[in-house]
Amino acid sequence: MQTDPNDSCKDCRFFLPVDVFKGLCKISKEPVAHESESFTEFDRIPKCRYCRHFTPEKDHLGKCREKVLAYPDMIAVNCTGFEWIGQN
Repeated sequence: MQTDPNDSCKDCRFFLPVDVFKGLCKISKEPVAHESESFTEFDRIPKCRYCRHFTPEKDHLGKCREKVLAYPDMIAVNCTGFEWIGQN
């Protein structure tokens, strides 16, 4: 998956959150901030905001398939209906 200039560590599969301010990179084992710039090993994790079924409604809230409330940063790894935006 190509990275976006807005991607940050919190959007990476290799980010392990420790608290609300920082986490650990599973590759480098270094502490990183949630909003740190993404690295070359960046692998975007499926989240609701990247799904074509997600419709944002407020700053930190939206709906999935216009029915179920969902948070944009909710991890959707196990969601059977997840589809990347811009892909068929």
